Amino acid sequence: EVQLVESGGASVQAGGSLKLSCTISGFTFDDSDMSWYRQVPGHDCELVSTIRRDGTTYYSDSVKGRFSVSQDNAKGELSLQMTSLKPEDTGMYYCAANRYPISTNRPVSTSDVEYWGQGTQVTVSS
Repeated sequence: EVQLVESGGASVQAGGSLKLSCTISGFTFDDSDMSWYRQVPGHDCELVSTIRRDGTTYYSDSVKGRFSVSQDNAKGELSLQMTSLKPEDTGMYYCAANRYPISTNRPVSTSDVEYWGQGTQVTVSS
């Protein structure tokens, strides 16, 4: 059974840091692209970052230079290190996986995602 379980969400002050984790089971990183999305009520789900199966990474412009995605194959853990947090980073963060290869000519979209985690809430106060 495929599972993605996020953890690490919290309430922090602007300028602070937070590390999100996503533990996977039922599949491996070798045959998957892994992404972090965030959702704010009333807004579209936003792609934050992707790490492809070949190790290449993508960051949205809004988080580039502040967030870093990584994965630990031995632990089956995907991480998102977030620094210099801003109030606009507030949202529910979801771990997502697509096992079907997606062209590297474009970012992963929600329609590509095959598996979702349950989400972890990040709240950044000013």
